[in-house]
Amino acid sequence: MLKVAVGSLNPVKVNAVKSAFAAMLGECEVVGLSVSPGISNMPMSFAEITLGAKNRALAALQAAGADYGVGLEGGLDDTNLGTFLMGFVAIVDKAGKWGYSRGEGLYMPESIVRAVKESGKDLGEVMDDLRGVKNSKQNEGCIGYFTDNLIDREESFKNPTICALSRFKKSELFE
Repeated sequence: MLKVAVGSLNPVKVNAVKSAFAAMLGECEVVGLSVSPGISNMPMSFAEITLGAKNRALAALQAAGADYGVGLEGGLDDTNLGTFLMGFVAIVDKAGKWGYSRGEGLYMPESIVRAVKESGKDLGEVMDDLRGVKNSKQNEGCIGYFTDNLIDREESFKNPTICALSRFKKSELFE
């Protein structure tokens, strides 16, 4: 059975990876690990988001001696249109091949972006403070809140994980 190591202990992310791998590759053993992304607590650019995902994937792969390592990273990306909340998935296999995908991009209110930048807190903490809840990033998260749970946070990680896995499923097209 394939072993998949996820560079996170967040159950939303681990469950998303379990679902994606099961759909694409069949039953796998999936474990979550606490690893360092090697970036700031709240990534503030696409470059930092992708680096964090890659660092998580490689660290998880090596720590678990797995067949695949998966890194899922979310962050804010400033563009000429405004700031977007976006996710990125990096998957590395034990042969060193990589698969990548972006998640949805949620246009963010400037007041929330400013609160993240000024407080030094991550988006989950800012959203918890704003809403008066605890640990929303292990539940519906920001994407669920803004879409009235029409977009499920777990699903928002599952779909880009499936897209990143397509690199391995259709590997002949990448060689």
